[in-house]
Amino acid sequence: MTSVRTASHAGSWYSSNARELNKELEEWLSKADLCHGPARAIIAPHAGYRYSGPCAAHAYRQISPAVIKRVFILGPSHRVRLSKCALTQMKRYATPLYDLVIDMEVNNELAATGHFQWMSADTDENEHSIELHLPYVAKVFERYRDQFTVIPILVGSLSTDKETLYGQILSKYLADPENLFVISSDFCHWGGRFSYKYYEPSAGPIFKQITQLDKQGMDLIELLDAEGFSEYLRETGNTICGRHPISVLLNAVKALKKSSQNGFHPLMKFLKYAQSSQCTSPSDSSVSYASAALLMD
Repeated sequence: MTSVRTASHAGSWYSSNARELNKELEEWLSKADLCHGPARAIIAPHAGYRYSGPCAAHAYRQISPAVIKRVFILGPSHRVRLSKCALTQMKRYATPLYDLVIDMEVNNELAATGHFQWMSADTDENEHSIELHLPYVAKVFERYRDQFTVIPILVGSLSTDKETLYGQILSKYLADPENLFVISSDFCHWGGRFSYKYYEPSAGPIFKQITQLDKQGMDLIELLDAEGFSEYLRETGNTICGRHPISVLLNAVKALKKSSQNGFHPLMKFLKYAQSSQCTSPSDSSVSYASAALLMD
């Protein structure tokens, strides 16, 4: 088996041309303000860059790459049903800009807990939720390209108990200021092709109702309310595809709060929200994108 994961979605979901990709990323990042950093964790979308690239820049702009040595990337599994979290068996992840090096030491530490499985090469190559973050990571860290490693974690359809468990396992890494967590998630997938049409016909335009629905979830995430976010998902069924990675992060923060001996003041803030299109008819469809950053004092 090859030890390098190819950039399998380059050329379709984002540009495979390094110069063109670099120009796009620079433009989007230049238009985003550094207003909530340095981030210990970010939430950012993983759709094709023509849709989500500008939104993602608002999260990536909050990163201070000089202090980061390890980047954990938690993405939801779209193609393979998992009840656990899975680690890569690759040694490097390719991007059109340069290859990212996998942190084998941390990978092995996580595997030693007995709670992780290994991704197959096919699962690794076919999943886009992690790959769509790799060019952004490469761009933001380009001046420090030989000074950091990445730890990709594919997150399955976890029970609330398992979200708590993985949050506890990862909390010690989140506590380390040399670590960054990237949480990969789009927000509401609305329309017939997503089998989700949560709206009230008398309550105004559909796209505004979608915004309100997403805002409910975003407010709970900003409150770092793991239980409240889980209850919101049960009540609304909102199709936030990275709900499990988000919940793992919220539970990691919760675990740190419990174990902290001193004042601990995490602060999550959403910085940008967008929709792929504005739904006005039940026959329409859209995907929502949101970017956030978590500060740790």
